[in-house]
Amino acid sequence: MQKRVGILRGGSGKHYASSLQKGGEIIMHITENLGEKYKPVDILIDKDYIWHVNGIPVNPSDLMHRVDVVWNTSHPSFSSILESLSIPNIGGGAFSSALDNSKEMLREHIKSIGLKIPRQIISPKNAREVFEKFGSPWIIKTLNEINLVKTFDELTEAINGKNNVIVEEFIAGKVASVHSVPMFRGQDLYTFPLGNSFGIFSTEEKETLSNTAKDLYKHIGVKHYLKSDFVLTPRNKVYLLQIEEIPDLKPNSHFSQVCESIGAKTHHVVEHILESV
Repeated sequence: MQKRVGILRGGSGKHYASSLQKGGEIIMHITENLGEKYKPVDILIDKDYIWHVNGIPVNPSDLMHRVDVVWNTSHPSFSSILESLSIPNIGGGAFSSALDNSKEMLREHIKSIGLKIPRQIISPKNAREVFEKFGSPWIIKTLNEINLVKTFDELTEAINGKNNVIVEEFIAGKVASVHSVPMFRGQDLYTFPLGNSFGIFSTEEKETLSNTAKDLYKHIGVKHYLKSDFVLTPRNKVYLLQIEEIPDLKPNSHFSQVCESIGAKTHHVVEHILESV
């Protein structure tokens, strides 16, 4: 008998669109690779907070009879609703998601494990405000693109007349993504090989990044999966760029590549996550 897996997506806020996309990718991945064992059930929360199952409006309590487990790609507050209904669920915890949404909170929280985060200014008034806080080069992030600028004039042009601009300190070094999954391949917390990262890493550097990823996983209370993007500087300082709690299941993603490197497929890990709930 197929296990019914609800894929919860939507909600509201800045992650609405990405939640729709990630949830859709999980639905497609399960259908194409694990369809014999699992039946995906599309659960959409629209911007008015109305819940739908396969397009039909429902009360959240109705889910108790429609699914066996839920994979939440939306806001972690919805996981609390699922838990109140005694529905097993996969997704980011409220604390770790709060850290993901607040770089300052995350910055303070990870000091104890020796991690740093690049400094940033959100929607600066002018280039001078950025220049006085940290020097060039700067990473400019907007809704549509990410650019690197090196001069004050370029910084001024990148900021002026634009909304929702984030200016971030550029950290020179080797960039690596480390994927962590608990209770996989006989380990309490398994970290995948670095795969095609931006740099050649020594055995000692690989061990440093793996241990840092494990410390981060435990420190912020993740339950099922964590991708940690790091920069390792020439002086062996580790900076955290970002974290993600939903694996990228697209073909040829970095996650799919590291799975291949150990003789596994992405759906093997997805199945492991589903069975761990």
